[in-house]
Amino acid sequence: MTAQEYLDFADRFVGAIQSGDVATVRACYAPDAKLWHNSDGIEQTVDQNMKVLDWFIRTLPDRNYRVVRREALPDGFLQQHVLEATLPDGTKWAMDACCVIKMKDGVIVRLDEYLDSAKSTALRSFGR
Repeated sequence: MTAQEYLDFADRFVGAIQSGDVATVRACYAPDAKLWHNSDGIEQTVDQNMKVLDWFIRTLPDRNYRVVRREALPDGFLQQHVLEATLPDGTKWAMDACCVIKMKDGVIVRLDEYLDSAKSTALRSFGR
């Protein structure tokens, strides 16, 4: 893939998460992709991550990804963003994050997500 193809893919992928298009998000992953988060150090499968995404979409229906930086890498892309939303209790919330995405054959094979753990704890009180 070219650098522009990686960036176009990033637009589609993040747009699908933002709009709640779970089928498109799933299609962006290789079946055996691994997803890792710095907040818990656990490597998730696609199925495990999709369960979290379902919860996330229900819990934060007005989510918005404000992209601060996005760069193509030789094998994927990097994105720094601020996730903005309204929590179920009505509180405005924002969390800084950075994702490093590795791709092969046009799909994600690994996603490493670095979240602001101080801000992510605000979500825990709403279940998961």
